[in-house]
Amino acid sequence: MLESLQSLDQTIFLALNALHTPYLDSFMYIFTGKLVWIPLYASILFVLWRNFNPRMAIFTAVIFGLLIVIADQTCSSILRPIFERPRPSRNPEIADIVHLVNDRRGGKFGFPSCHAANTFALACFMMLLFKNRAVTTFFMLWAIVTCYTRIYVGVHYPGDLLFGTVVGFAAGFATYGIYRLCLRVNGIASALDYRKDRALVKRPLGIKYTSVIIYTGVLTIACFAVYCIWWKAY
Repeated sequence: MLESLQSLDQTIFLALNALHTPYLDSFMYIFTGKLVWIPLYASILFVLWRNFNPRMAIFTAVIFGLLIVIADQTCSSILRPIFERPRPSRNPEIADIVHLVNDRRGGKFGFPSCHAANTFALACFMMLLFKNRAVTTFFMLWAIVTCYTRIYVGVHYPGDLLFGTVVGFAAGFATYGIYRLCLRVNGIASALDYRKDRALVKRPLGIKYTSVIIYTGVLTIACFAVYCIWWKAY
C-alpha cells in the first residue's frame, strides 16, 4: 500500500515537474523564494497597526512569529528526521530526469514541506483572525501557488506538500487557540481593546484596510512577473 502511494506520488510529481518554460523557470524561482514575502508581511503589519493599539499590534505580531516557528520547526526539526524521505532532486532513481531551476536541489529530506506548512499556517491564522472571505481566498490561493512552485522547481513531491498542508492547518488552529487563551488569561482583551470593539476575544469585527494586503500581494506578483521578462532566461 505504502509503495503504491509513493509510486503514485512520484508519477504525479514527474508529470507536473515536466511542464516548464524558460519564463516560468524565472517566475517560479522568484516566487518560491523569500523575497516575495517581504511586501506581504509589511502589509499585514500595516493592517495590524491601523486596527490595533500599539501593544495589541505587537502582541499579535509576536503570535505571527510563533505561528511560523511552530509550523516550520515541526516539519524541519521533528518530522523530517523521523521519516527521512529524500527530496525528488535527491532521489537517485529519478534525480537525472527531474527538472531543476538554477540547479537548486534543496536539503537532503523534504517530507513534509516547510513551505506548505508555513504558507497554510499563515492562511489558516489569517482566516481565523480577520474572518474576511476575500483575505482568506487570497491567502489560500497564495499557499496553493507556493506549493506548486515547489513541485515545479523539483524539490518536493505532492505528498510532501499535502502533509505539510495538514501540519500548517494544525499549527494555524493551535496558534490561534494560544492567542485566544492568552487574551483571556491575561485580560488583554479589555486592557488592549481592539479600537471601538470590546468583543475581541469572541470575534474581531470590523477590521479595516484588509484590501491593502490583497492589493500588495497582487502588485508584488505583477512586478515579479514583469521583472522576469528581463531575467537571464530572456
